[in-house]
Amino acid sequence: MPHLTLRGFLSFLLTLVLAAAGGGLASAVGLPAGWLMGSALAVTIAAMAGLPVRLPDGLRNVIFILIGMSMGATVSPDSLSLLASWPISLAALALELAVIIATTGWMLTRFFKLDPGTAYLSSFPGHLSFVMGIAATGVGDARQIVIIQVIRILMLTIAVPIGATFLPIDHFEIKQATAFLGPLQLGLLALGCAAVGLVFMRLKVPAGMVLGAMAAATAAKLGGLYTDAIPLPLVVLTFVLTGAMIGSRFVGITRSEFLAAAKGGVIATAMTVGIVTLVAFIVSQLVDMPFGQLWLGLSPGAIEGMGALGIALGYDTAFIAAHHVIRLLMLSVAIPVVVVFIRRHERALAQQRHN
Repeated sequence: MPHLTLRGFLSFLLTLVLAAAGGGLASAVGLPAGWLMGSALAVTIAAMAGLPVRLPDGLRNVIFILIGMSMGATVSPDSLSLLASWPISLAALALELAVIIATTGWMLTRFFKLDPGTAYLSSFPGHLSFVMGIAATGVGDARQIVIIQVIRILMLTIAVPIGATFLPIDHFEIKQATAFLGPLQLGLLALGCAAVGLVFMRLKVPAGMVLGAMAAATAAKLGGLYTDAIPLPLVVLTFVLTGAMIGSRFVGITRSEFLAAAKGGVIATAMTVGIVTLVAFIVSQLVDMPFGQLWLGLSPGAIEGMGALGIALGYDTAFIAAHHVIRLLMLSVAIPVVVVFIRRHERALAQQRHN
């Protein structure tokens, strides 16, 4: 199928060019995390305009490995001193998730007249693959759910850099590296990250490839196997590819479908951002951490996007990754429980109509 292969390659090339151009423009105007935010926005616009943007499926795991490597390489032993304050932020995370699910699910049901399955599966802040797996069994409208969920991921990716630009948010200064890993070291580190990532995936760990790669890179660094930084061009490439991956999630969504779900998705995401911001502010009064770092750790964005933003803004990626892992574990328990209640509610309504 040479024609299809060539067309797929050209679509991939177009996606890379658009992502790089969008990221370069955003970076040139001085936006924090510009390479990530700009590439995500450019590919999203292209996908919604009907351009043939795509990323090969096999490339996604490569992107996850690069993100995990970059996150692990930025972890320093000093970050472990913050462990004592994590219970406070983790308790806040659990409370925050309950409030987000309850309020946004109620809002989508009450004001946008979505059925409970669609409304509450759309309100879960994360674990998209699990949510879509549940939707595929017949709970809710899968198309509307994916649109609302992808809008959440995109808005959060864009909101953080804009907030860092216009709001008085303190964060760790990004240390300028002077020594970088060589090709051989990078290759060995990548192989180790890929191996551990595959093990994590085999064990069904949420976001297994990203977390496995980060675990391997972190362990190697804390174990003294390497001390140098990831080369800047590779970090920029990671941001561009991550942005392209976020934007390409809009492929296949028609404008009418997007508009039908967009309003509810934007309002639900705005509510989520408001809740996260309030909770992060309260926690920042109790622990000695930058507000922006707490916000990223508590935010319900995709771990690859939030991890990349953490790297770009100079935050403690160990803190961010740990909170996102625990959020996914909490959701792994919460999603089936809520779905059981949804099913019971639907059966009760059906019985009432029958009677």
